[in-house]
Amino acid sequence: MVDTNRKIARPPKLTSLKSLGRAAECLKTLAHPHRLRIVQMLLGGRYTVGELAEACEIPSHMASEHLRLMQRCGFLDMEKEGRCVYYNVAEPHLASIMACIEARFGSSKQSRTGVSA
Repeated sequence: MVDTNRKIARPPKLTSLKSLGRAAECLKTLAHPHRLRIVQMLLGGRYTVGELAEACEIPSHMASEHLRLMQRCGFLDMEKEGRCVYYNVAEPHLASIMACIEARFGSSKQSRTGVSA
């Protein structure tokens, strides 16, 4: 039986669905192991495509594509110095996002599904 006298609390101010849609699209962009590794590295400083590719053990063209996608979402910036192009973090909230991921799926932990991190 439903209590018709019960007052329903007003929800806190909610983010617009349009904004949540943009957030979901950008979070999908991060949802790749190599992209997360790239973000981990870039949170520690700036790197070139070649350095990131080598660290991720992927070809440079794949690293470039990952960087392009994350740059398109506003997560990363690039700066040229002579013939070198360096990438760095443009979105300060990436550090918080990565901290959550690392706390939940850190290197020595297993996910609840039993899959090693």
